[in-house]
Amino acid sequence: MLKQALLIGAAVVSFPALAQNTPPADPTAPPPTEQTDPAAPAPDSTPPAGEAAKPAPSGTAATPAQIAQIVDREFASYDGDKSSDLNQSEFAAWMKKLRTATEPSIDPESEQVKTWIGQAWAAADADKSGAVSKEELTGFLSRGA
Repeated sequence: MLKQALLIGAAVVSFPALAQNTPPADPTAPPPTEQTDPAAPAPDSTPPAGEAAKPAPSGTAATPAQIAQIVDREFASYDGDKSSDLNQSEFAAWMKKLRTATEPSIDPESEQVKTWIGQAWAAADADKSGAVSKEELTGFLSRGA
């Protein structure tokens, strides 16, 4: 009985190590050298100006900088009264467009979407002023809401 308990305990401890996809590094092997291609951009370089404004590929989140650029570019088209803030109906129009872009099969007039927009409005209007500024919208969208 004690042998079985010890064997099971050892298996439980060792299985996560055995399940790894990569073998452990050989301590006697020399460290890998980094080969750099002079024509390749540096890994931490910023993308060209035209590429920064492009939306992220499907399935990946946009960066806060990309979101800020999109908000700057699109904000005026949703600010119908040109108040530099979005009221609740202007905000709802933007959120409906975002929701139908991510879920084309959803009905933007459904109760589910209306509830979602109400929750988004409450979260986006950080200062509870009854309007959403560019900064509030950028912050809200950057949080991944």
